[in-house]
Amino acid sequence: MDLITNDDLDDLERELIGRVRGRVLEIGAGDGENFGAFHPEVAWTGLEPDAARRAELATRAREWRHASTPLGATAEHIPLPDGSVDAVVGTYVLCSVTDVAAALAEVRRVLVPGGRVVFVDHVAAPRGSVKRVIQDVASPFSRRLDHGCHWNRDPQPVLEAAGFTGVEVRRLRVRSMPFGPVPVLLYEGVAPSSVE
Repeated sequence: MDLITNDDLDDLERELIGRVRGRVLEIGAGDGENFGAFHPEVAWTGLEPDAARRAELATRAREWRHASTPLGATAEHIPLPDGSVDAVVGTYVLCSVTDVAAALAEVRRVLVPGGRVVFVDHVAAPRGSVKRVIQDVASPFSRRLDHGCHWNRDPQPVLEAAGFTGVEVRRLRVRSMPFGPVPVLLYEGVAPSSVE
């Protein structure tokens, strides 16, 4: 895996997010850090379960001229109709959902057939590595203190099991101190082109 800086990662995230078009759902949208990366013609809808973050997100959405009010829900229960969005974006959210498979089933449900997904997440280091031991020890604390974040989770197998096909899948290591590089997954994929 290539070793990159946080600035390099930011550039790669912005490039991936900038590719989506049409009706876009951003799950776990936080306080709107990704707004500058979206194409200006995107019809954005945000989903954020945390009330304080959602209030900030609503303010920033208006500043970026997005018409929709952020939805107060989890990724496991998206309050949108089937096939209602063209793309789903999530940055550092699959690490924190309660049930990754249920969240991805919902993502697939709300996507049009052949719709796009973009996910960026830190992922589990290889088993047996010192980094993985640190992740395993830290995860019970990070779940309680960092919005449910699991440092030792790898969503790629669950994405594949949910039926998504990777168009661009990159695993990188991002420089970090004091415990060494953080493994990160950048995933751009598509849902099946027909409803099963």
